[in-house]
Amino acid sequence: MQLKKSDYGISSLFAGVQWLFFLFTNTVLVPLSVGHALDMSAGDITAAMQRSFILTGLLCIVQALWGHRYALMDGPAGIWWGLVLSVIASAPAMGMDAAAVAANLTGGFLLAGVIAVVLGLLGFLKVLQRIFTPIVMGIYLLLLTFQLGNTFFKGMIGYSDSGQWDLQLAGLSLFVIILVSLIHLKGKGKLGQFSLLIGIIIGWIAYAVLFGGSGSTGSSDAGSMKIWHWMPWGQPSFQPGILMVGLVAGLVNMTNTLTSIFAADKLYQQSAGNKQFLRSLLFTNLFSIIGACFGLIPFGTFASSIGFLENTKVLRRSALITGAALLVLVGLVPALSGWLALLPMSVGSAVLFVAYLQMFGTALNALGKLSINAKTIYRIALPALTGIGIMNIPATAFAEFPPLLTPLASNGLVVGVILAVLMENFIHWEKYETPSLASPMPEPNK
Repeated sequence: MQLKKSDYGISSLFAGVQWLFFLFTNTVLVPLSVGHALDMSAGDITAAMQRSFILTGLLCIVQALWGHRYALMDGPAGIWWGLVLSVIASAPAMGMDAAAVAANLTGGFLLAGVIAVVLGLLGFLKVLQRIFTPIVMGIYLLLLTFQLGNTFFKGMIGYSDSGQWDLQLAGLSLFVIILVSLIHLKGKGKLGQFSLLIGIIIGWIAYAVLFGGSGSTGSSDAGSMKIWHWMPWGQPSFQPGILMVGLVAGLVNMTNTLTSIFAADKLYQQSAGNKQFLRSLLFTNLFSIIGACFGLIPFGTFASSIGFLENTKVLRRSALITGAALLVLVGLVPALSGWLALLPMSVGSAVLFVAYLQMFGTALNALGKLSINAKTIYRIALPALTGIGIMNIPATAFAEFPPLLTPLASNGLVVGVILAVLMENFIHWEKYETPSLASPMPEPNK
């Protein structure tokens, strides 16, 4: 699938700007929240945000041209984000301070990246394809939709630490959701393709009119400090418990490559080859290793990109490349980083909430061929409801757990997926379902 001259034009520019906001909104909160959790200075957090924008944009371009070759976002992995915050919160129970945790996390990032590269070269993706059946993939997408939906729902209603809603903010978010949905459903031609971009622009203007401020998602104080700082989290350390958590996270993160590419296959109506999978995995983890050296969490292919693509109907790689190049520019120019950081969190969350509604449909389609009866319902309901239940339990409820297990046990997505994998591979569902539904995911073309 080669890029053509016809792929470029004014519509690709607008689609690229739309991609820019998608990439930015999915990236900015990660270094911001991790930086605050590690008690970093405002300057260090801003520099980390700029590094994250630059490497995320470059990785997306590399993947689109030479990796998986689809219009899929690669950026700070959600599974790693959640685990990093859990490990930092568990630091006192492990008798470690923030500096020690950061150094051990760096070691975990590096080791997980190297092991993922080695496993990929040894053909481990074929093992993952046998383990992660279509049902497991469907449950993964379902749990990911709930996790992201919960995150963005809280953002769009202005949910505070004290458990309070901001009703005015929630009202504006509802307006943005209705606007984006109507444009997507009723818009003709190009209009429907740019529903997310239109929602962001109008929502941002409405926020400024109603609240007289920016509702910044991050710090607008983007100075001229040195962006690139080698090993800002300290020299790597290798605490066994954190390494174990990191290896599990790395394994689960590898499934993002499978899930995303197989879902993209259906959108693009083609079948990815083994080399395509391997290139994607290698690029993602090579950038993860580089990022770890500069204080960034590992990268992953975003399965949530499928919802964005289904919403916008813009499958051209040129649009993603344009948006990714703009994100690199944002990272290189502090003033642009500061300006985009003023995007109201509620507006960005409301728009992404609509985009991820499509991913819910993708999850249901993946599970739709399963015939539900009194026995097979366990196949979906047990891992899905267990994962969702854990997502709704405060992290403080896991305080009595062994410190090394807390990051895993408190992550509903990880627990649900692990449970689904165990059930799919150790229960003979073929007794209750047709063999085709219990079979592993089909092998990609060579």
